[in-house]
Amino acid sequence: MHLSDIHTMFEYNTWANNRLFSVASELSQEQFTKDLGSSHGGIHGTLHHMMGAEEIWLRRWQGESPTSFLSKEKFPTFDDLTDHWEMLDHEIMSFCHMLKSDDEVKKIISYSDLRGNKFEQPLYQLMQHLVNHSSYHRGQVVTMLRQVGIKPVSTDMVMYFRELKK
Repeated sequence: MHLSDIHTMFEYNTWANNRLFSVASELSQEQFTKDLGSSHGGIHGTLHHMMGAEEIWLRRWQGESPTSFLSKEKFPTFDDLTDHWEMLDHEIMSFCHMLKSDDEVKKIISYSDLRGNKFEQPLYQLMQHLVNHSSYHRGQVVTMLRQVGIKPVSTDMVMYFRELKK
């Protein structure tokens, strides 16, 4: 894994999240909070889970080991959630751009999961995991948007690359 790959993955992740947000911003509060029986309830729960995971992984990369997600109740509306996420995204992108070499992305990160289990892995694996995790849950949100009658947009990586060419 090269540093340029890390930058590409996280620029894509930001692009894909922002495309999803542009559609999700059309939701009523009722649609946003409705329990749709998904793994995190509905759109609110799934977006909160994605944001929380991004925050926890960033903290781990910075040498911390958070023991819990920020409460979903702290972000009752779409705007509350995305305002916090926008700040978090800037922090993640700053972290990515502070990495200066391929060797830095191979650095071993020691962390504890939410249950206190200790792990050590190369940074690039953890960063790949986070983008993959977000992609998986974006797909769930796309399905839920359809369930509440909102037409989603594509967040496929190939679309990102096509837009870059323009």
